[in-house]
Amino acid sequence: MADVHVVVLAAGKGTRMKSARPKVLHRAGELALIDYVFRASEIISPQTITVIVGHQAEAIRGALGNRTGVGFAMQEPQLGTGHALLQAEPALRGRTGTVVLLSGDVPLLRPATLTALVRTHVEGAAAATVLTAVVEDPDGYGRIIRDARGAIDSIVEHKDATADQRRIAEINSGIYAFDLPPLFAALRQIGSSNAQGEYYLPDLVSIYRSRGLVVETVAAADPREILGVNSRKELADVTAILKTRRNEELMESGVTIVDPATTFIGPDVTIGVDTIIQPGVYLEGRTALGARCVIHSGVRIVDSRLADDVVVNNFCVITESDVARGARLGPFAHIRPQSAVGEEAHIGNFVELKKTTIGRGSKANHLSYLGDATIGERVNVGAGTITCNYDGVAKHPTIIEDGAFIGSDTQLIAPVRVGKGAYVAAGSSITSDVPADALAIARAKQTNKEGWVGRKRKG
Repeated sequence: MADVHVVVLAAGKGTRMKSARPKVLHRAGELALIDYVFRASEIISPQTITVIVGHQAEAIRGALGNRTGVGFAMQEPQLGTGHALLQAEPALRGRTGTVVLLSGDVPLLRPATLTALVRTHVEGAAAATVLTAVVEDPDGYGRIIRDARGAIDSIVEHKDATADQRRIAEINSGIYAFDLPPLFAALRQIGSSNAQGEYYLPDLVSIYRSRGLVVETVAAADPREILGVNSRKELADVTAILKTRRNEELMESGVTIVDPATTFIGPDVTIGVDTIIQPGVYLEGRTALGARCVIHSGVRIVDSRLADDVVVNNFCVITESDVARGARLGPFAHIRPQSAVGEEAHIGNFVELKKTTIGRGSKANHLSYLGDATIGERVNVGAGTITCNYDGVAKHPTIIEDGAFIGSDTQLIAPVRVGKGAYVAAGSSITSDVPADALAIARAKQTNKEGWVGRKRKG
């Protein structure tokens, strides 16, 4: 293909969103609407990307300014789509190839559709190619008017259409490919004598046809691809479609999703074959799950890596952490960032890890907080154990070596080390290192006062 240049329209106010945030920055699932547009455009390898901004331009620049190769052009005032595209002329001056015009609020466009649009445009040596769709309810859309041979003749906006034209089901998506050399001179010929008093980009079709230039069309296989977002309801609608599309892709790849309606899986999540996802699970960011895992209901996993055969029981939260093969977590476990759970390790109910490594085969099954800790292999951490890692100023490490046994209700006051094979008696507050194979007891001696209860009641 020839050089491709992408222009993204993002200047609109989005009044119906009733929001202080620019419409294209509203999120559908994990990504902003305009992020989906950028991702779809990657398939055509654009040489340049120009975003047309207007309303809340600085907010959009701030959100997108760190993207490599993205430039901006200002449209002020906003006088229609033809006027918007004209603002990209300085960025494209002296270039050749194809301009692909996209809308920043259309997140469902598939890369395959965009590829077909550009291929048809280039192979047909067209001056313009229009992406169309056949819809059940064309109300509000521009209609595709075809001549007797079936070629596109013009596009008529809904407000300017006759009653007969409004019955046409094929509509303009607002997505185009244009041959760059004649584009901007032709844009200056567009008039504004229409119901909106704007410079309609679809009028370019008539201008090109009157010059005898080739205008092609490509129909989207799924008309939902061209859905734009103009309200909170429409935002919810496209979010649901994106979620369903993602779940279906994963199920086709060999993942079991028990209840797709209640399961959210982000676009960058990867999952191995024969993994089972129970209802109400959220998998976000760049999470990667291995094969044959079982993720039970109510679990949220963010930017984490789980190896094969991991079981995560109900209502666990795992963030920016690693879980090795065969480990079991939960229910109600909280694995905070920079934690690592070893092979065959068990992290049980109401156990919280923070920046902690748990070795192979170790267990912390009940009601414990383990922070800034390095725990070896085959360690047993009893119920109610706490690593006291923060002194009010700084965090300090706890090290528990292989085979150690930590009794219930133990406080390990960092910095402290428990040696290999050592035992810590239940109810101890450990302030000093425990040597290997030693028993540490750090609690007051028990005293029994015989008959005390009876004397107390008589008194």
